[in-house]
Amino acid sequence: MKGGDEEVAAPAGPPQPLDWKFSQVFGERIAGEEIQEVDIICAIEFDKTGDHLATGDRGGRVVLFERTDAKDHGLSRRDLERTDYPISRHPEFRYKTEFQSHEPEFDYLKSLEIEEKINKIRWCQTANSALFLLSTNDKTIKFWKVQEKKIKKISKIIADPSKAVGNGNVASSSNSNSPKPFLANGVSPDKSCNHLGNDISFPPGGLPSLCLPVVVTSQETNLVARCRRVYGHAHDYHINSISNNSDGETFISADDLRINLWNLEISNQSFNIVDLKPANMEDLTEVITSAEFHPAHCNMLAYSSSKGSIRLIDLRQSALCDSHAKLFEEPEVPGSRSFFTEIIASISDIKFAKDGRYILSRDYMTLKLWDINMDSGPVATFQVHEYLRPKLCDLYENDSIFDKFESCLSGDGLRVATGSYSNLFRVFGCAPGSTEATTLEASKNPMRRQVQTPSRPSRSLNSITRVVRRAETLGVDANANSLDFTTKLLHLAWHPTENLIACVAANSLYMYYA
Repeated sequence: MKGGDEEVAAPAGPPQPLDWKFSQVFGERIAGEEIQEVDIICAIEFDKTGDHLATGDRGGRVVLFERTDAKDHGLSRRDLERTDYPISRHPEFRYKTEFQSHEPEFDYLKSLEIEEKINKIRWCQTANSALFLLSTNDKTIKFWKVQEKKIKKISKIIADPSKAVGNGNVASSSNSNSPKPFLANGVSPDKSCNHLGNDISFPPGGLPSLCLPVVVTSQETNLVARCRRVYGHAHDYHINSISNNSDGETFISADDLRINLWNLEISNQSFNIVDLKPANMEDLTEVITSAEFHPAHCNMLAYSSSKGSIRLIDLRQSALCDSHAKLFEEPEVPGSRSFFTEIIASISDIKFAKDGRYILSRDYMTLKLWDINMDSGPVATFQVHEYLRPKLCDLYENDSIFDKFESCLSGDGLRVATGSYSNLFRVFGCAPGSTEATTLEASKNPMRRQVQTPSRPSRSLNSITRVVRRAETLGVDANANSLDFTTKLLHLAWHPTENLIACVAANSLYMYYA
């Protein structure tokens, strides 16, 4: 304060809940239409600018979309500067191109079929208007370059005999010492017929002019996807994660027991930086479920395990990072252990916030937000579908309890989202004091099955119990009976700068904005 003239502004409250609207859908399924297994989308990722979106499916294809609504709507820069109100832009994407990234393979040494299914897609830095991305199936990672190239066409031009552009003229200039007259096709005028060998002969007057094909570059362009490198033969187990480093030169790939560090330019060599494989496999107690580089610090990465823990490691400590810099795990509540405790504690996905301060993790029942400076426990816990807890036995019987749900954070770090069953997904506010908890359905009417449930219990057991009871009084348990466990929303992505969510329901891609 300066002389008491300035007033201290009151602290702003939590942001208001967003009003989500349907934007568009690609590959919408018609009622009764049978879904082909190869068309089911199993990976989705925005690039850093948010202008491009990539999806991968079980058929090994990668489909690219580009944003089309950010073109200033045809207004000049002067008109935009004079506009004193924001232009409402309805987020729109269009199909850009697609290519076959992986094909089914067979490992003859292990007698193992390798699916073409795309597990993860990660965008790399762009260069010279070309797009670069990494895609992986269970065993092989590929580095792709997608670029517009001008189409080359072949046109036919008839040679002009009067200008002596024939074959004989060229031959005479190089091989003949004395100037002799030649016709366009190499026939000497002083002979009626010039025989070359026994089979080839030229008629009197020479041959008609030839049509020579000429390659012409047109102004039309075509998108071409080219595989620049293949990173293979480095994982004995199925790859579950790939992540780019902020240095733009390296990336990691993780399977159940190991994490490898690669250089983008070198495809025949990688460095093993994490190895959880014990000497005796009977001593194995946990596996790696997800791994990601820190968005800003090239020496830091985090990986999660099936025991519900997250380890933050520093590559500067040692070449083999067997020891972690920090361990994040929630202490088990005494007396709460059951047969399903370890199964539902397994973390299926972790994501760093854009600033790298927080880590979002998803286990079967909850979303947890962790502060990397505080390893005593999560700073926030969001109950995704607590009403399923009484049904864990049924979920175990039909293997639904092993479903791997992904999660995402908004670019401003104020909200998180994840999927559930019946093609539902949930958006939670994670700002201090926020109670935002929105349930949306992946359909053209996302608010059709809106269920208001509490968003974030505190870390104390009493608060959790209180929230569960309150959820039961709201009739959430009754709605759970109508859930369809065969339709699940596993994959979704949040636009890096705007409130735009792209989510996957089987073979359909839905987009929503707020």
